[in-house]
Amino acid sequence: MFFDIQKASMTKRISAWLLDIILLTIAATGFGFLVSKAVGYDARYDELEAYYARYESEYGVSFHISEAELAALTPEETARIERASEAMNSDDGLKRAYVLTVNLTLVILSLGILLGFLLVELAIPLFFGNGQTVGKKVFGLCLMQKDQTKLRPVCLAIRTILGKYAVETMVPVLMIFMLLANMIGIAGTAVIVLISLLQLVLIIRTSSNSALHDIFADTVVVDAKSQKIFDDLKAKEDYKIKMEKGIL
Repeated sequence: MFFDIQKASMTKRISAWLLDIILLTIAATGFGFLVSKAVGYDARYDELEAYYARYESEYGVSFHISEAELAALTPEETARIERASEAMNSDDGLKRAYVLTVNLTLVILSLGILLGFLLVELAIPLFFGNGQTVGKKVFGLCLMQKDQTKLRPVCLAIRTILGKYAVETMVPVLMIFMLLANMIGIAGTAVIVLISLLQLVLIIRTSSNSALHDIFADTVVVDAKSQKIFDDLKAKEDYKIKMEKGIL
């Protein structure tokens, strides 16, 4: 029994994940707000809106309309929007303001989420030990290496930064951002679907029910109370020998 992996139940894992997602969202939002203030996002956004307001006033149009409203415009109104769009496309100041605002949005989004992950999924687990986030602590779960040794900090960092942040979060977030900005087509949706399907297959088919981040870090989520975790492989081997000799 001591050498079996005591896998955590999916109910507990999902419950812990939901609690951590709530905390992560709060943390990322707070960090994003601080980053936005540090880079002066509000001033850049107001500058861009001022350009739009100027062209709306000059051409008597509104750019804040839905596709249905756009389709319902008269030929004259549509012609005005087209002329305004042509003028805006030749305005170097507006293009600079637009590119800067988009870039700052991406910086704020990515840094806010990264800092949120570093707090919720790295700093707190290092403080609690055994890779326990607040959610895992509440529901009695922890992390270990798949060889049943203690979680290594470098593996926790890989799990958090490469697995959870970069691949599982930022790739879909960037795809969604590009889809909303009409910068990418069906390929963006395909990437999101493929990552989601891969996650599902891994969780269902792997013996340890591991997601991508656990595959990257060679970790497994286990029941904290019943799982025996060794300091290192030597300690595991010594324990096994003592068990065979009946010393324990």
